[in-house]
Amino acid sequence: QVQLVESGGGLVQAGGSLRLSCTASGFTLDSYTIGWIRRAPGKAREGVSCISSTADSTYYLESVKGRFTISRDNANNTVYLQMNSLKPEDTAVYYCAASTYTVQAMCVVIFGDYWGQGTQVTVSS
Repeated sequence: QVQLVESGGGLVQAGGSLRLSCTASGFTLDSYTIGWIRRAPGKAREGVSCISSTADSTYYLESVKGRFTISRDNANNTVYLQMNSLKPEDTAVYYCAASTYTVQAMCVVIFGDYWGQGTQVTVSS
């Protein structure tokens, strides 16, 4: 069964850090662009960060540049999102997605062939 599972969300104070993990089962991630997409209450989804299959291309939402870092470990079939200097406006459900599109297409237009169930990130002020 093809599955993406996110972990690492939680409640953190503003200025704190979290590391999200996205692990695949039933398929290997190394042929896919992987993205982190978030949805905050009452807002549209937005592509936070995406990374190409070979990690030679990345995309970051302007508001997270310099604070978030995406990386991938294809040997362990896992993609990470390190989130530092978190702000209350980062509060959202964060979804991991896999697609065969480019990082721009995936993160800007938000395409995904496979999706995880999401993990809640809450940043208190």
